[in-house]
Amino acid sequence: MFTIALTRKVCYATGHRRSGQMYKNNPNSSISSAKTFTLELLRDLQVIILRKRFYYCHTSHTFNEMTAVAITAAVLFLTAYVVSLPIYGEDNETCGYKSCHPIKEGLINVHIVAHTHDDVGWLKTVDQYYFGSKSDIQKAGVQYILDSVLASLKQDKSRRFIYVETAFLWKWWRQQHDTVKHQFLRLIRNGQLELIGGAWSMNDEATTHYQSIIDQFTWGLRKLNDTFGDCGRPKIGWQIDPFGHSREMASILAQLGYDALFLGRIDYQDKEFRFDSKTPEMVWRASENLGNSSNIFTSVLYNTYSPPPGFCFDVLCSDEPIIDDKRSPDYNVPKRVTDFLDYVKNMTKRYTSHNVLVTMGEDFTYQDAHMWFKNLDKLIHYANQLQVNGSNYNLLYSTPSCYLKAVHDEAKKHNLKFPVKTDDFFPYASDPHSYWTGYFTSKPTIKRFERLGNNFLQVCKQLYALTDLGPEDWADLNVMREAMGVLQHHDAVTGTEKDHVAHDYARILSKGFDECHFTSATALGKIVTKNSSIRRDPNPAPAIPFESCLLTNMSQCAFSENNEQFIVTVYNPLSRPVTHYVRLPVTDGYFKVTDSKGTNLQVQAIPVPNTIVNIPGRFSKATQEIIFMAESLPPLGFKSFYVQKTPTLIKDPKQAKVQESAEVKFNQDTGLISEIYMNGRKIPLQQAFMFYRGAVGDNKAPTNRSSGAYIFRPNGTEAVLVSEKVTNKVFKGDLITEIHQVFNDWLSQIVRIYNLESLIEFDWLIGPIPKEKVNGIEVITKYITNLKSESTFYTDSNGREMLKRVRNFRPTWNLNLTEKIASNYYPVTSKILIRDPHEDLEVAILNDRAQGGTSLKDGEIELMLHRNCLNDDAFGVGEPLDEVAFGKRLVVRGSHYLVAGPYANNSAKKSLAAQERDLAQRKLLQAWTFLSPTNGSTFEQYKTKHVMEYSGLKKPLPDNVHILTLEPWIGPNYLLRLEHYLEKTDDPILSKPVTIDLKEIFAAFDIISYRETTLGANQWLDQNQRFVFNATDKILSMIDDGDDFGTGNYGSSEADDDDDNYLVKSKSAWTRGAKYWRRNQLETNRINANTHVAHPVLEHDLHFAENSSITLNPMQIRTFIIDIKMVKGKNHT
Repeated sequence: MFTIALTRKVCYATGHRRSGQMYKNNPNSSISSAKTFTLELLRDLQVIILRKRFYYCHTSHTFNEMTAVAITAAVLFLTAYVVSLPIYGEDNETCGYKSCHPIKEGLINVHIVAHTHDDVGWLKTVDQYYFGSKSDIQKAGVQYILDSVLASLKQDKSRRFIYVETAFLWKWWRQQHDTVKHQFLRLIRNGQLELIGGAWSMNDEATTHYQSIIDQFTWGLRKLNDTFGDCGRPKIGWQIDPFGHSREMASILAQLGYDALFLGRIDYQDKEFRFDSKTPEMVWRASENLGNSSNIFTSVLYNTYSPPPGFCFDVLCSDEPIIDDKRSPDYNVPKRVTDFLDYVKNMTKRYTSHNVLVTMGEDFTYQDAHMWFKNLDKLIHYANQLQVNGSNYNLLYSTPSCYLKAVHDEAKKHNLKFPVKTDDFFPYASDPHSYWTGYFTSKPTIKRFERLGNNFLQVCKQLYALTDLGPEDWADLNVMREAMGVLQHHDAVTGTEKDHVAHDYARILSKGFDECHFTSATALGKIVTKNSSIRRDPNPAPAIPFESCLLTNMSQCAFSENNEQFIVTVYNPLSRPVTHYVRLPVTDGYFKVTDSKGTNLQVQAIPVPNTIVNIPGRFSKATQEIIFMAESLPPLGFKSFYVQKTPTLIKDPKQAKVQESAEVKFNQDTGLISEIYMNGRKIPLQQAFMFYRGAVGDNKAPTNRSSGAYIFRPNGTEAVLVSEKVTNKVFKGDLITEIHQVFNDWLSQIVRIYNLESLIEFDWLIGPIPKEKVNGIEVITKYITNLKSESTFYTDSNGREMLKRVRNFRPTWNLNLTEKIASNYYPVTSKILIRDPHEDLEVAILNDRAQGGTSLKDGEIELMLHRNCLNDDAFGVGEPLDEVAFGKRLVVRGSHYLVAGPYANNSAKKSLAAQERDLAQRKLLQAWTFLSPTNGSTFEQYKTKHVMEYSGLKKPLPDNVHILTLEPWIGPNYLLRLEHYLEKTDDPILSKPVTIDLKEIFAAFDIISYRETTLGANQWLDQNQRFVFNATDKILSMIDDGDDFGTGNYGSSEADDDDDNYLVKSKSAWTRGAKYWRRNQLETNRINANTHVAHPVLEHDLHFAENSSITLNPMQIRTFIIDIKMVKGKNHT
């Protein structure tokens, strides 16, 4: 009998599949390690053959001596092949800070950073950009960039290059032969090629939600770690093209364990002030709750991310090369070097240290990398020759990491200090009349589709994890992961892409929905079918074809419309019970809904308004929607309901009516809202729909800027009222009251008051917008109250912490106000609110997608809903923002949720802020409705063979704790993130730290062991070490002030002087700790020779401390890789 470790080695070497799965390579292994492994394997096999018999991959199958000889021969061949390969192993690894070229003390060190910025879709689709097709739109082919850079770097070890977009890198990597992969890996291991950023795409920071940002970083980092190991781990945030920068993004990067963040675009006034005061580099304190753990060194690039003027040596550029043949009449070395050094001299006046970073790259440059490097070689050589004549400039190939190391070393040596920033970089303006605030709202349907995608991705990942599905479902899940990663791109969810690219983004996400639907349906089928894993029933229930209806926003669902009896299964992805109102389009008649206990629920039917019936592209016969309340849905679980059409209305007399939790009064003359009552307070409130007419110009000067996809620029200072009167129809029922409002022939709304919800929903419908001759129309809604808000309002940062905004004001410079409206617009990812401190009164609006918002007058909240611009703004898209669907201008439907009441002295169980955060989560991760047939079964027959209520948790988590992530990871490991989702000032009770026991969370599986990682799950937390920079403000200094935020204080421990300590030392956070590989991703992502598995030392990496309890502080997210064991037979509550 032999050890599990030995048999697993043999299983892997012989390529044996167990249950359709194959053990995978260790992503941190090097080729030299593979040699060592092979020699160990040979030694082990000798013992095996002598014994003539062993357990074959955990089964009782044996093999004979011929089989042993065959295995030995195969291993000998493998050994010969591996030994013949060049060694680029741990002994020769010089990546990271160890790979930096030495700088010269006493000189200005000019760090030449060669890079390309490759948009994951913009003017062309993702595939068009990668393959280089559609050159008539843009000459750009990413595959050629990577091919060309690889060839140029191999020619000279001194050259350096950085790459960012994992989506493109992964696409390229999968198409390469092993020889090319070895060459690429060598460049990464010797530090010539540095991977930075690390996310699937360079995400936008205004319209994205933090959950999706974290997810797409996690997936990108996972691929890099799997493929390139430690040397592929990014240390730098490289957000060079997003149009403004959020504080939450900086906080996320700090929690990822990154050392610094580089920015390309900040407001032109802010940039001028910072460069004049030599403060473009700063310590960004990115959270009011997390303390020093959120601090990150931040540097604003000098020229966005472009090369100095005249120094673009690319096939796409027309700048002169450096001609160093003195016999040529075009010899230009002295002039070119002088021009470059003059440029650098101006740079040095703007930065604090004696190191400056010069970006050498642009959009899709380096398709012919030889042109770049040949000229850069000359520039560096001839500039440095001048040092013998007294020049104090030293040029060197570098990377952002090496630049950072040089700045850090200098700051430490000379006690340099940097200013502190605590706000964000919104809104962004590139000139006095170009405020990039239009994209906060542009293409509102893609924004909603993306948010829905996140909702379903979390459902899909959770259901997979709760049922431990197989490799085929893993591949389906990955399609959705990658689709959502693409949608986070700063020209995707932003709505700043060409229309045909937006359609392709929708196609990509639709495919993700389709694939993930298979996964979720399979998982649900395993849970719902009783005895699905125990074959005792001679007549088991057939597989259940679950369906989802994605067109309910236009009251269309073929399944509910065409079936007279069916099952509704409502899954709750939150960690606490929720109540959800289910709405289903049906044709006519009455319906009975029965829950798992056999109780007939209240069902309310409301007619579909004509404004929805007439939406272009609606192919539905539904005339009404039935509504019922799915009450107390279990956390990470579901309830199923039996729905059946009946000839008459059925009411259960035992069910009493519930009083409405909110009230709305309407003006009898105009039909508009005049007052609301909520949380014990009456508030005068009016709602108005209005629109701005967009400015029109030739864009040749800032004063002639047009409103477009990026830019919001109204042609006046006042919005135009859509209608002074409205027609209302009221539908009052036992569950909800609806007021159907029609403002004109292209704008309508449904106002909803729920019996059990302290909120008012505004379900608006806009379009097709009429076409004007000159100006576009940009539609807004205003909520007008009598609150004395003192020029102040608050908006969320990527759906997480709230930031204070003051009208006509910037916290860090004196604002020169040139666009009174656009300059006061801010991104609203989930919430905007105003407060009256004198009356202790707050009004908040939560939305269902990212939008632009403001408060232009005290007591008002304004949100932009839909944009139609007839002119391009000349920032690259090249087409007006004029969307069409089904031959007509785009129709958009969405919702706002109004919450109001006292915010300081609230007698309710939860504070108003806590109620709002709970509501935001329930709308972000709504209960997901699955439909399935009854297959002719009666309620009793269905209940006999199916589970109708289930929870994956042993009990609900505390009200302030959220399972942010639960997903399959590798082998028996899952990825788990727990989040305290309240700020420290949100609630007197719930904002306190909370302790939970990891072992007592899940009912579907047991946690055998665990270990905490950084936020991106690519490094053990206790091995993360970040640079520290001193700040000018001692109170806000990066130096550890003793705050304790869990097991790791990011930014609180400093690297030693020894170069070895500049490397963040860590193990592979998901492979070294894995007992063995179980999942086959059905794709080749590694070099074939790199084929050894990790030693099975899980107990050394994943562990339980003496006690499995963890503490979460306000706004803290803690990330764990857990080893699990499924609990059989627990598929129902």
